[in-house]
Amino acid sequence: MKTKFHTVAGGVVINTEGRVLVLERRVEREGRIVHEIRLPKGHIDPGETAEEAALREVGEESGYWRAVIISDLGVAHSTFDFKGKHHERDERYFLMRLENAVREAPRPSGKEEALFQPQWLDLKEAEKSMTYASEQEFIRRARHVLSQQT
Repeated sequence: MKTKFHTVAGGVVINTEGRVLVLERRVEREGRIVHEIRLPKGHIDPGETAEEAALREVGEESGYWRAVIISDLGVAHSTFDFKGKHHERDERYFLMRLENAVREAPRPSGKEEALFQPQWLDLKEAEKSMTYASEQEFIRRARHVLSQQT
């Protein structure tokens, strides 16, 4: 099986009420519709920093374009098989604060991203709700950073 390597960046975005932005969608996987709850993230474009990519992806996928990075949550490595390929992915997330709650038009880069519906959840609820373990881990990291700031 061919291996594809990815580096992606995303955000754990917190609003003024202390809730976290998640993206919810129903998408087809292996012939069936599955329900996903995800964090915004995506590939780092050539010439782009991880920070720039994370902010761009948050805006493209959610429509919330006015977030600022307040902490680097580090990197986690994940592996999975999808569409006949083995994927090795380094995910880097940043803790972000939403500076302006005005939601503009998202700019999804693909048909699956266009299915995302933004939701705001309590941090503990979001951690339990995440579809993927790596994203649960980044919410745990964000909760830890936030607990150190109070």
